[in-house]
Amino acid sequence: MKRTLYVSAATAVVLVAGGPVAVAAAATADTARTVTSAAAVPGDVTAEAAAAAALKKYPGVVESLDLDGTVWHVDVISKDGKGHAELEVAADGTVTEENRDTDENAAEHKDLIAAKVTAEQAMKAAVAAHPGQVTTVEWDNDDNSAYYWHVEVKGADNKTWDGRVDATTAKVTTSTDSDSDSDSDSNDDDNN
Repeated sequence: MKRTLYVSAATAVVLVAGGPVAVAAAATADTARTVTSAAAVPGDVTAEAAAAAALKKYPGVVESLDLDGTVWHVDVISKDGKGHAELEVAADGTVTEENRDTDENAAEHKDLIAAKVTAEQAMKAAVAAHPGQVTTVEWDNDDNSAYYWHVEVKGADNKTWDGRVDATTAKVTTSTDSDSDSDSDSNDDDNN
């Protein structure tokens, strides 16, 4: 009985004396975790990594990929052309499925699925033509039904470079420099 009393008394002394220290240590650990996660640089995930993460979540073919702030919006078409998923890839690589459709018209996606040049290959070709970070890649065609990838690359000078990458040859067919650092949404009317 005396032994239990001594152990209880000793425990109480340790808790009283060590309590504030334990609370401070715990608070410091929480602050360290918060600072570390908040210190993540926006856009840590590249376009290529966002595409890979999206395809891991929803296998298929990337139809479009666009950086909006720190989040990548990725549209993926299933390999049979009947499925479509809208995904978001956060700066830390986390993938969230925003929408999924399983009754797409496969005929509408046959050219994308059969394309010799994928979105990933188009990004590589665009960066080879103009070094920088890809901010947008979109499957598109002109009035003559010639399919291509529209790719935007932001250079080290913060200028946005627009290019078309042929869906058969991966050849960059047009490019222009622009002082604009806006996203592709402002250019949608020009490209449709």
